[in-house]
Amino acid sequence: MTLDTEVAPVAPPPPRLQATVHTEEAAATPARPPKLTARAFDLFYGAVHALKKVTLAIPPDSVTAIIGPSGCGKSTLLRSFNRMNDLIRGVRTSGRITLDGEDILGPTDVVTLRRRVGMVFQRPNPFPMSIFDNVAFGLRLLGVRDRGELEGRVELSLRRAALWDEVKDRLEVGALQLSGGQQQRLCIARGLAVEPEVLLMDEPASALDPTATARIEELVLALKSSYTIVVVTHNMQQAARISDRTAFMLSGELIEYGETSRIFTSPRQKLTEDYITGRFG
Repeated sequence: MTLDTEVAPVAPPPPRLQATVHTEEAAATPARPPKLTARAFDLFYGAVHALKKVTLAIPPDSVTAIIGPSGCGKSTLLRSFNRMNDLIRGVRTSGRITLDGEDILGPTDVVTLRRRVGMVFQRPNPFPMSIFDNVAFGLRLLGVRDRGELEGRVELSLRRAALWDEVKDRLEVGALQLSGGQQQRLCIARGLAVEPEVLLMDEPASALDPTATARIEELVLALKSSYTIVVVTHNMQQAARISDRTAFMLSGELIEYGETSRIFTSPRQKLTEDYITGRFG
């Protein structure tokens, strides 16, 4: 995909200095390198070419939304960032995906990768155990056995997921007794407990009522100062509300990527404009 460039408004340069022309992406992240990148990334499900030469850079401590019609490759791209697609037979890839500049597609400790890059799925998937044990599950796998440490980290994770005040007096209750919205926040707390750097969310509110959806959106906005968050959503209003940057995909290709405010007000690609104005999709 060809990146458009735009000239940032600047004062006239001093003598012997030239004004700098920034691309939109560079202007959005002037001081810090991207947390995640895809470079000419292709993915095949057998003979099906699901992702085609996708290139984008996701800045740290921000929310990036991936939008597009069903079957466009949104979730496939999302799962590529922590190699969840490896679990599907017949998948092959080419190109590069990096985390902090390191290629994750080569020989990689996938368990460590998925600890650094956590995942929240479309439907809440709490384990059939207590609220406490759900959040402590990953910590125990990492070897944390001290009860005091477990209690402290469970509380911190539930606070970060904006759930502590609702469940602090019933931590031994089964997680399946929680409402759908509470279960999704519990799953987020479970992911946060192992201290990831990136949180991938695959339509985390699509199965929830409007009130629970609003709580998830508030949580995403609260977490973005500490985590890099990538959200797949069919809800363009949601993308506009919670994301800093938006990627629009169609038929496995990245059509446009940039600041959310620009994507929704003055898209550069006709296909993007047609999609966000409801002409298709």
